[in-house]
Amino acid sequence: MVVMPLETSRLIQEQEWGQLIAQTAQGDQAALASLYDRTSPHVFGFVLKILNNREAAEEVTLDVYTQVWRQAHTYDQTRGAPGAWLMMLARTRAIDRFRAGAGERSRIESLDAVALFASDDDTPEQKVEGQERRRFVQQALAVLTAEQRQAIALAYFYGLSQSEIAEQLRLPLGTVKTRIRLGMIKLREALAPYETGLVS
Repeated sequence: MVVMPLETSRLIQEQEWGQLIAQTAQGDQAALASLYDRTSPHVFGFVLKILNNREAAEEVTLDVYTQVWRQAHTYDQTRGAPGAWLMMLARTRAIDRFRAGAGERSRIESLDAVALFASDDDTPEQKVEGQERRRFVQQALAVLTAEQRQAIALAYFYGLSQSEIAEQLRLPLGTVKTRIRLGMIKLREALAPYETGLVS
């Protein structure tokens, strides 16, 4: 049995997804159903990481494919891989749901959830650099308190304003500002060796 390299298999998979999106853009409902069958586990898993609520993630996943049905004609394969486009739609939908307050959470997933679907357009060198950067960021985040990590994740990953964070967490605005400010000071200190090139 011939085993294809992982990169070749991924490329073939992305090409198939691109063809299904193109067929969906022509009004082919069977193509949309096939695209859903092949990609929805990825989309659902990604959305679940953001919302941490299975019911909300299921609803958002369905919303994503409703949007695909309406906007498949806008997809331009020259500007990104099909999987990356789906993840962009999923992230936007999930953050909209998050901001609406659906699915109360007791914890926030780490900042590297967005890296679940890395761009296939990156060079091998860029991928290695990105992996190194994520490793240093993860190590830096470990020095923060849980409260500081939560506030920074809401601000920089989910895109909420400090006022929105205060409302979501039911905290005074001053408390949120302090958590973010102290957390960013700690992050800068922890990431300084990486930024100055002292870490190999």
